[in-house]
Amino acid sequence: MPADLIHLVRHGEVHNPDRILYGRLPGYHLSELGHQMADLAAASLEQRPLRALYASPLLRAQESAHPWSQRSGLAVTPEERIIEPHNWFEGGRLQFPQVLAQPKAWPHLINPFKPSWGEAYVSIEARMLAAIDDAWAAADGGEVVMVSHQLPIVMVARSVKKMRLAHDPRNRRCTLSSITTLAREGDHFVEVDYQEPAGELLAASIDLGAV
Repeated sequence: MPADLIHLVRHGEVHNPDRILYGRLPGYHLSELGHQMADLAAASLEQRPLRALYASPLLRAQESAHPWSQRSGLAVTPEERIIEPHNWFEGGRLQFPQVLAQPKAWPHLINPFKPSWGEAYVSIEARMLAAIDDAWAAADGGEVVMVSHQLPIVMVARSVKKMRLAHDPRNRRCTLSSITTLAREGDHFVEVDYQEPAGELLAASIDLGAV
């Protein structure tokens, strides 16, 4: 019997005092505030019938999955397909409009609809939906938690709503430790809920690590 619900959970705040675009770079762990956020997210669904717990292999996602594991007793299964997309600007700072003064960056800014600075939106959408579909089918009923990153979750949310994948990154609806919940209807998924369990902590957070 497949899962009733899939919960896509974004990681908490990352310790990033230098405000680097860390992307897939190793070693970026949660801040103290980020740990609080992750725990609030896990606490918000503590009474739900969770059957499986997946997380991106990146450290911030694995740490964000830990309170879910503690509260549910489920082991964390790493899932490569829900990882952060790569991007050309990793390791530096991306500031507009200053970046336009760097000729070497121009080829990576030419097409915001694909986008030209990293993994294609359609690629992110495809791998995320494949991972979600497999997790849904593998579950023995109940609900599944998948701890991922902002852009992958946004791609799923836009896809299931039949929205264009290209968008203004400044207007994404996927805050730190937010939960986007999907249900299956026929042969496709639909969004049925969106929560911000760590909403009270967002004003004090820094959220600048990815494009």
